[in-house]
Amino acid sequence: MEIKKEQNGENLKISLIGRLDAVTATNLDKVVQNDLTGIKDLVMDFKELVYVASAGLRVLLMAQKKMNKQGSMKIINVSDDVKDVFDMTGFLDFLNIEE
Repeated sequence: MEIKKEQNGENLKISLIGRLDAVTATNLDKVVQNDLTGIKDLVMDFKELVYVASAGLRVLLMAQKKMNKQGSMKIINVSDDVKDVFDMTGFLDFLNIEE
C-alpha cells in the first residue's frame, strides 16, 4: 500500500493506494500516531483503496477517536467493496463517509 500525504496548515489529506491489511496497517498506524498533531481537519481519500481488513479497521478507529478530540475526519471516494466492509462491521455508524 502507498500512502500519500498533502498538508495545508491544519488540514491533512491522506490518500491510500492498494490494500489496507495486516501487513500494511502498521504504516498507516505510524501516520496516525505521528502526523496528526495539530491537525484540525483530516480527509482520507480511498479512491484507490481496493481492500480493507480488520487490522486496517482498527487503525481507522484509532484515527477517528483521535480526530474526535481535536477536530474532524471524513473519508471520501469509498468503493462499494470497502463500503460493504464498513457496513458489515458497523463502521458506517460512526465514520463520516462523504459520497
